Amino acid sequence: MTGLYPPVEPYDQGMLDVGDGNLVYWEACGNPEGKPAVVLHGGPGSGAGSFWRRLFDPEAYRIVLFDQRGCGRSVPDAADPETSLAANTTAHLIADTERLREHLGVERWLVIGGSWGVTLGLAYAEAHPDRVSELVLFSVTNTTRREVTWVTRDMGRIFPEEWARFRDTVPEAERDGSLVDAYARMLEDPDPSVRETAAREWCRWEDVHVSTDPGHEPDPRFDDPRFRMRFARLVTHYWRHAGFVEDGALLRDAANLAGIPGVMIHGRLDISGPADIAWNLAQVWKDAELVLISNEGHGISGDATAEAIVAATDRFAR
Repeated sequence: MTGLYPPVEPYDQGMLDVGDGNLVYWEACGNPEGKPAVVLHGGPGSGAGSFWRRLFDPEAYRIVLFDQRGCGRSVPDAADPETSLAANTTAHLIADTERLREHLGVERWLVIGGSWGVTLGLAYAEAHPDRVSELVLFSVTNTTRREVTWVTRDMGRIFPEEWARFRDTVPEAERDGSLVDAYARMLEDPDPSVRETAAREWCRWEDVHVSTDPGHEPDPRFDDPRFRMRFARLVTHYWRHAGFVEDGALLRDAANLAGIPGVMIHGRLDISGPADIAWNLAQVWKDAELVLISNEGHGISGDATAEAIVAATDRFAR
């Protein structure tokens, strides 16, 4: 993929005690004296992979990555069925982000997020606008109930065969109700075979509904049973609660972002996350630039999206 900076390794890392029995893994890369930036990864549950480091000029930025509660290198791991998700909400993640900022002695930082990381980034910035210097957001989502229904039911109009398999995995009596609730219940079933079937089929559908751009390739992480379980448990947990945010509040409170420069990058082929989400936000958040990528979809699915993100971080570095 073109446009990315070369790989870099962390110069510092640690485990931050954020309470509730949770230790959050964090790392810092690039220039210790550079402009601070924090990565809010997607999923929920994906973890902050090393590719995020390459979205920044390592000479200009102090790049901070962390794995959100329950995922990746943070503990306890949501892949373990005994791990409770009761203390894993958006409010907890916002507080963790603030605790990490204070721990690292950062006054203000650029916030970058993709997909679920956009929802979290907006919630964090609207709660703590004085701590955010800029926002770079791609694959823009708000995790509203309408968006969850769109992905789990309406996208069946685009992929009818694959969606029928996704629907028919849940018990017949639940197929006309909330599919995300049904999957969440299956993922907590005492029978490990029920849990594994739910995780596998949830992740299979995840790979389908983001596959609308020509460059899409199946996500190899879904081959790992522990990643599948972690990802499915956390996504269904957050989605069934509409991201633990009052429905419509992120758009309503976007006025709190006044004075914070931002760039939102969104692929027109991202049908699972329609472009109107970003467009509506741009009508309220006047300090944001909206960049629509014609032939790319969800995530960093091609060179144009990667180049647009790096162009934004380069600009804010100056």
